[in-house]
Amino acid sequence: MAQPLLKKDDDRDDEAEYSPFLGIEKGAVLQEARVFNDPQLDPRRCSQVITKLLYLLNQGETFTKIEATEVFFAVTKLFQSRDVGLRRMVYLMIKELSPSSDEVIIVTSSLMKDMNSKTDMYRANAIRVLCRITDGALLTQIERYLKQAIVDKNPVVASAALVSGIHLLQTNTEIVKRWSNEVQEAVQSRAALVQFHALALLHQVPQICSFICADFIVHNLECILRL
Repeated sequence: MAQPLLKKDDDRDDEAEYSPFLGIEKGAVLQEARVFNDPQLDPRRCSQVITKLLYLLNQGETFTKIEATEVFFAVTKLFQSRDVGLRRMVYLMIKELSPSSDEVIIVTSSLMKDMNSKTDMYRANAIRVLCRITDGALLTQIERYLKQAIVDKNPVVASAALVSGIHLLQTNTEIVKRWSNEVQEAVQSRAALVQFHALALLHQVPQICSFICADFIVHNLECILRL
């Protein structure tokens, strides 16, 4: 006998009833986060716990200073895992926790190592995280790597550096202005996304924008006229 079809509202109620986050409690999740300290890490289990923590944070749940610090230090231990999926979750968690300047020092070496990794996904995400949590002093130390990333052959890495530059302009304008040569080179990239992000960054820096944008337009008009 055919089963009656559920109405759309019934579907929504059913989905809500079986939500994996239904009834989730901060205290219980913090207890689960102890798996980050296990000698033998389970990447799948750790990723599930981070997902719950991210859910709580995005639902407006607040962590005390002690809770946030304990979670942060536990999460940094997950850098020892080589699981790519777990590493993505670690990046997201560090960004959401917004560590203090003292805590940033602890994780900087791991992120710097990923910035120089042969894995492009690691490099792009490490750039995003570092630029999200860094201060002016640390930014000066990693500036050379960011300038290299802007002209990287991999468009994902280059775009990550350019977008980070757009965000950094709000707090470190003078440092980002020094990247004009690299950004100008990125404007000529064959990757459309890199061109877009380079122009978006230049648009935020009027001192160098007009000349480079004009040069970019002339160059592309010449290419069109050759067709």
